[in-house]
Amino acid sequence: MSLVAKHLLTKNRVYIGMGSNLSNDSGDSRQILQQAVCALNTLATGTVQVSGLYLSKPMGPQDQPDYFNAVAAFETTLSAPELLIALQQIEQQAGRIRVRRWGERTLDLDILLFGDLSITTPELTIPHSGVLQRNFVVMPLLELDAQLQIGGMLLKDSAAAQQTADIGRIADSCWVTIS
Repeated sequence: MSLVAKHLLTKNRVYIGMGSNLSNDSGDSRQILQQAVCALNTLATGTVQVSGLYLSKPMGPQDQPDYFNAVAAFETTLSAPELLIALQQIEQQAGRIRVRRWGERTLDLDILLFGDLSITTPELTIPHSGVLQRNFVVMPLLELDAQLQIGGMLLKDSAAAQQTADIGRIADSCWVTIS
């Protein structure tokens, strides 16, 4: 088997952070996230696992609605740059417009972890730079893997895992049906 063919068959486990606090023509934030999970299913080589659904205060400007957040995990044969492009296409299909940093949005999809890859480019940072500081990311990640580590640190020992203010779990993983 050639190196190119072998690379194409490599599967990496990825964790995708999902957030929404605006509606679009397709529905409300919860429906937008459900549609995003279905779109992620087309990128996966197997089953997409989804955390419970969380409601959290905005991280940025406070003059915006609260966020619905979750994390999806799956295996993919896409490279990290290919996955980033695919996620941006899903965001655009949901009507994503970038108005201001940490501002409101119909859909935000972030690559949190990509196998054991560590990468920093102008377009992409893996592990995602804010993972360890964001409880709305850490809590759903821990649902999917309680022993998950980033940079040798157990996520369950991070400061974000201890911060429960301004976040609430509003549904278990059955909030979405993958079709």
